[in-house]
Amino acid sequence: MLRPRRIMANEELKSEIKQLLIKELDIRDRSEADIVDDEPLFGEGLGLDSLDALQLAMAIEERFGVKVPEGDAARPIFASVTALAEHVAKSR
Repeated sequence: MLRPRRIMANEELKSEIKQLLIKELDIRDRSEADIVDDEPLFGEGLGLDSLDALQLAMAIEERFGVKVPEGDAARPIFASVTALAEHVAKSR
């Protein structure tokens, strides 16, 4: 029974992260449906840059009350929406 609830909570968290990406990084030309959960956020994927990473880290910390590490330690966390959601869920 616990597993389906966890999956639903994870999907809701991914949705919140996508909304945060769109709002905070002003990518209003994209919808939640346009952002693939496992697509890279940087480079070929969503095309974010280092300034976007800083802004996103601050928004994640403020919205979810979790700490996002700096530098190389943050790379795996910012790999995708899925990775961000896993970090937030684990850190709460």
